[in-house]
Amino acid sequence: MQVKAVARYVRVAPSKVRQVATQIRGLEVDEARALLTLSPKGAAEPLRKALESAVANAEHNNGLDADELVVASAVVDEGPTLKRYRPRAMGRATRLRKRTSHITVTVGTEE
Repeated sequence: MQVKAVARYVRVAPSKVRQVATQIRGLEVDEARALLTLSPKGAAEPLRKALESAVANAEHNNGLDADELVVASAVVDEGPTLKRYRPRAMGRATRLRKRTSHITVTVGTEE
């Protein structure tokens, strides 16, 4: 059985979160937690929160044991981009794109 959790509109660029998400796919939940806790990347924190939410959903809603769970998939999609402008030299302006992410973490039991 697989259970998922979704974190939407996270203010981290999707490319940065994908770098960390590829590291935890297929790992056991305890290993994934340790990796995300000790990771120096800022994108690890929202990904860890989504993982904890998926584990809590599996325990509470489906009665699964947290020790037997494995990260089945970690998908990062692009959310809406906040567009801002920054003043530059000679009266010009440059567009800043503040990207957001939708993080989906699925955990399940090994079958």
